[in-house]
Amino acid sequence: MTLIKSISGIRGTIGGQTGDTLNPLDIVKFVTAYATFIRKSGKSDSNTIVVGRDARISGEMVRSVVCGTLIGMGYDVLDIGFATTPTTELAVIMSKAAGGIIITASHNPRQWNALKLLNNEGEFLTKADGNEVLEIAEKEDFHYCDVDHLGQYKKDDTFNKKHIDSVLNLALVDREAIRNAHFKVCVDTINSVGGIILPNLFEALGVEYKILNGIPDGDFNHNPEPLEKNLGGIMGEMANGGYDLGIVVDPDVDRLAFICEDGKMFGEEYTLVSVADYILANTKGGGNTVSNLSSTRALRDVTERYGGTYTAAAVGEVNVTTKMKEVGALIGGEGNGGVIYPESHYGRDALVGIALFLSSLAKKGMKVSELRKSFPNYFIAKNRIDLTPSTDVDAILVKVKEMFAGEKDVKVTDIDGVKIDFPDKWVHLRKSNTEPIIRVYSEAQTMEEADAIGKKLMQVVYDMQ
Repeated sequence: MTLIKSISGIRGTIGGQTGDTLNPLDIVKFVTAYATFIRKSGKSDSNTIVVGRDARISGEMVRSVVCGTLIGMGYDVLDIGFATTPTTELAVIMSKAAGGIIITASHNPRQWNALKLLNNEGEFLTKADGNEVLEIAEKEDFHYCDVDHLGQYKKDDTFNKKHIDSVLNLALVDREAIRNAHFKVCVDTINSVGGIILPNLFEALGVEYKILNGIPDGDFNHNPEPLEKNLGGIMGEMANGGYDLGIVVDPDVDRLAFICEDGKMFGEEYTLVSVADYILANTKGGGNTVSNLSSTRALRDVTERYGGTYTAAAVGEVNVTTKMKEVGALIGGEGNGGVIYPESHYGRDALVGIALFLSSLAKKGMKVSELRKSFPNYFIAKNRIDLTPSTDVDAILVKVKEMFAGEKDVKVTDIDGVKIDFPDKWVHLRKSNTEPIIRVYSEAQTMEEADAIGKKLMQVVYDMQ
C-alpha cells in the first residue's frame, strides 16, 4: 500500500487497486472531498480553483481527472499548465481564487504523483483542515452539480512570467549587481518544470546558464531528490571548471541546492542559512527566523549574530509558516533547501532563493566556496528506516524518549517525533509525511560523529522491529 494521506497532501504510486494507490477513483474521491471542504469553509467568495502540475509522466492523466472532478463540483478551473509549486501558490493569490491543487510528488521517484492542497491564501492546508478533508473523503457524503451548474474551464499560461516578475521586484534582489557579476551557472532541472521557468529567470537576471536534464518529460534522469548521492552528473560538470555556481532543484522547484565552483556540495542545509544571512545583514536590527526541528543549528547561530531570535517548528511547510507568523519571522524554511520569504509569499520558492543568493554572491564578490566557509560548520547525517506493516512507530518513539529522559544537559522535544538535543549534537527521529519510513537526522561537528549518533538510535529501532 503506497497511498499516503498526510499534512503534505495525498500521494501514492500510479496504478494498482483503489484504496492502495493514487488511481483515478481515489483522485476523484479526494478532489471531491477537497472541493466540498473549500465550499463549506466559506473563506472565499471566488468560485475558481487553480490547478498546476509538474512534468511527471502521469501528470496529464491526473490533471484530467482533477479538472473534471472540480467542474463536476461546480467550480471553475483555472488551469495554469506546467507550473512549479510556488508558481501555483502565487497564482492562487494573484487570481484571488478559492484554493488550488498542485499535481506533484515533489522529490519522489517517477512512479509517484500527488495532490498538494492549497487554501485561498495560496498556502497548504493546516493539519486540522487537512483532517477535515480526509473525514469528508472517508464518509463519501458527496453532492455533485446538475448540468446547469457545472463549472467552467479556462487555461492561462501567463503565471510563469508573473512569478518571475514578482521575484525581480523584491527589494533585496539586486538585478544590477547580478548582471554586472557576469555569472555563469550550471543547472540540473531533473526533466521537469524547472527546465521551463528557470531559463527565463536567468535571462531576466543576465546570467549565462547551461541546463542539464532540461527536457520536461518527467522521465527523471536520476533520483529526483537533490541530495549529493544523486548529483554525480552536475558535480562532475562543475568539477571540469568554467562555472561560478551549480544549481539543483527538485521536480516542482520548491527545494534548492547549490554546488560550489570546484564541484563540491555547498550543502542543502546551507541554502536557507546563506539566504537568511543576506536578508538579516541587509535588514536594520536583524530579525527572527524559523526552520524545522530537522534543520541545521547554523541558522540559529547566524540569526543570533544579527540580534534575532531563532525558533524551531515541527517538520512540514505549514508548521513552519504557522510558526513564522506567530513570531514575525523575516525568513524561514526547511533544511532540505526550502526558502520561505514572506516578502514574496508563505511558500518554499527556489526562484526566490536563487535570486537572493545570486544577489548576495554578487555584492560580496566571493566565490561560492568562500561564502560557504563564512558560516558555522556543521554536518548532518540523513538516514532512513523502512517501515514494515508490523512496525509500531509510537512505541519506538516512546522508547527513545525514555532512554534520554532526565539526562543532564540533554533536551528532549516530542512535538514531532522525538528530538534529542545534546550540547554539541542532536538526533531527530520522526515518521515521514511523504514516505513509509522513519527519518533519522543527526547533526554534529564532524560527519563521523553525526552518523554515529544516528546509527545508535537506528539500532534501537531495529531491535524493536
